[in-house]
Amino acid sequence: MSKVIFKTKEQIDLIRESCDLLSKTLGELAKEIKPGVRTIDLDKLAYEFIQDHGGTPAFLNYNGFPYSLCISMNDQVVHGFPSDYTLKDGDIISVDGGVVLNNYISDSAYTFAVGEVSEEIKSLLAVTKESLNLGIEQAVSGKRIGDISFAIQNYVDQFGFGIVKELVGHGVGIELHEKPEVPNYGRRGNGPKLMEGMVIAIEPMINLGKAGVKFWDDGWTVSTIDSKPSAHFEHTVAISKGKPDILTSFSYIEDILNKKR
Repeated sequence: MSKVIFKTKEQIDLIRESCDLLSKTLGELAKEIKPGVRTIDLDKLAYEFIQDHGGTPAFLNYNGFPYSLCISMNDQVVHGFPSDYTLKDGDIISVDGGVVLNNYISDSAYTFAVGEVSEEIKSLLAVTKESLNLGIEQAVSGKRIGDISFAIQNYVDQFGFGIVKELVGHGVGIELHEKPEVPNYGRRGNGPKLMEGMVIAIEPMINLGKAGVKFWDDGWTVSTIDSKPSAHFEHTVAISKGKPDILTSFSYIEDILNKKR
């Protein structure tokens, strides 16, 4: 990872435009996530939607990654490959995407339930998403990275879920991965100070069972060590005074999910 890259207000507004396209892309995917759909077709849809709106997928060919999306099924934590796998009732699917628009980069992820899932998986998804919200509350000027990390860990620990430690959030905007690293566990008051002009991706990765993970021979996919499901939610956030400036949005996704109910 590179050094911390501070952004001007104008640059943050351009990152915001990239984030909006990414958020809309995830909303388009939400329409299609249902039993019987192949994950490779979701990847193609994302590629076409991003291209049609003047962007390019940030992940495609990044360090050799061969797809537009990371699609991680069930016990896969992150960096899973889209494939001929067909979604079935009871699955969970983590969709992680990035967009380059006018040279500015966004990053966001959402874990979807496919059809009906168990109560414990519903709890995992709800807790992971809420831990992201609580982490974001700490993402303001004058706080420290450890305040974000602690807020996530302190909430998740109450439920006994495993917090992935090998993978962390990061700076984003000019490059896909910038400093600082943003762990999902830590101590209040520790770590780099948050300052205006920083843009970070906060992304809790939470396992139903143990925290441990294993890395696949494909060089990308990461899954849980005990084969239990994992959830992943991510927002791109600009650090500002008083309150966080959340650049990505789940509103497009949730509008679709509410219509499906």
